[in-house]
Amino acid sequence: MIYLDNAATTFPKPEEVYARVSEVMRFHGANPGRSGHSMALEAGRIIYNSREVVAKFFNIKNPMQVVFTSNATEALNIGIKGVLEQGDHAITSSMEHNSVLRPLKALEKKGIIELTIVDCNKSGEISVSDIERAIKDNTKLIVTTHASNVTGTIFPIEEIAKLSKSRGILYMVDAAQTAGVYSIDVEKSGIDMLAFAGHKSLLGPQGTGGIYIREGLHLDTLKEGGTGSKSESLYQPEMMPDRFESGTPNTPGIAGLAAGIEFINSYGIDKIRTHEEELTKYFIDSLSEIEGVKIYGPRDISKRAPVVSINIGDEDSSEVGYIMDEAFGIGIRPGLHCAPLAHKTIGTFEQGTVRFSFGLFTKKEELDRAIEGIKEIVKSI
Repeated sequence: MIYLDNAATTFPKPEEVYARVSEVMRFHGANPGRSGHSMALEAGRIIYNSREVVAKFFNIKNPMQVVFTSNATEALNIGIKGVLEQGDHAITSSMEHNSVLRPLKALEKKGIIELTIVDCNKSGEISVSDIERAIKDNTKLIVTTHASNVTGTIFPIEEIAKLSKSRGILYMVDAAQTAGVYSIDVEKSGIDMLAFAGHKSLLGPQGTGGIYIREGLHLDTLKEGGTGSKSESLYQPEMMPDRFESGTPNTPGIAGLAAGIEFINSYGIDKIRTHEEELTKYFIDSLSEIEGVKIYGPRDISKRAPVVSINIGDEDSSEVGYIMDEAFGIGIRPGLHCAPLAHKTIGTFEQGTVRFSFGLFTKKEELDRAIEGIKEIVKSI
């Protein structure tokens, strides 16, 4: 299969990731922090070393402010539900993934918070001025994506963070689509909380992710349980990251995530970004020459992540996705992409879109095959 669904999960992974996961499972498969024997101690060292790798990657001063989760969705839930309290107001955008929207809407439905969803334009771009106009006296949190998983549109997170700080409001960034391709410096950007997925462009295994929580920021817990620390107490420990890491962690997956980040550091994040931007530009330029193909999102490659959503005439996106898979052996993602408001924003809620997304290991020849497939579908209709 030609795999062009990297916005969902990158594939393949670097060989170093496979090797590291296998090694940890085979030789260090004990519970970290739960026992005093050598295997458990080594597992604990693996977790801590991985935490340091993540911290350095995002310029997080204290590695203990990195909390490992099972995915970005869990990380976003920890941040959103941990910060917002009765009577608070939150602001988000119409381009968000359901991982942001559903926790916020759940809190709104329970009458806990007020919520404002700021509309973006047809290209998925947001106006910082519109965010500012939405601020109220009780606004506590602004949470946005870094880049849309539908259009690839990149948000001006540093500008939003500056606005948030000037008004004493917390800012949380969903970096699921950008971490590993775009440099993210939490100190420079002024981000209070950062949610990231391990299995996407960080090149780690599925079932990994995390959240950075700024030092000094206190959040309520999403879950409680065994942490291997303060076991004499019936209450959840206050110390970080134990406060948010109840239960046995995914040690092999976390080690694989660290291996993915180390591969990125070795290969060069700038090289990765350049490669993916070149592929995106080539794909968009090629599709622009095909009559009947509609491309969504900004045309300026510097303003979009390597995600390209299209439609072919009025054809159902799921049907096009099925043909691409069955007839051409190309794996893509049709539909609403767990982002219904984003599709309403760009006018594709009924039809959905056919999403192509590229990764480090995507080749130009694979895009040529996809372009030929699109041309064949256009001819057939």
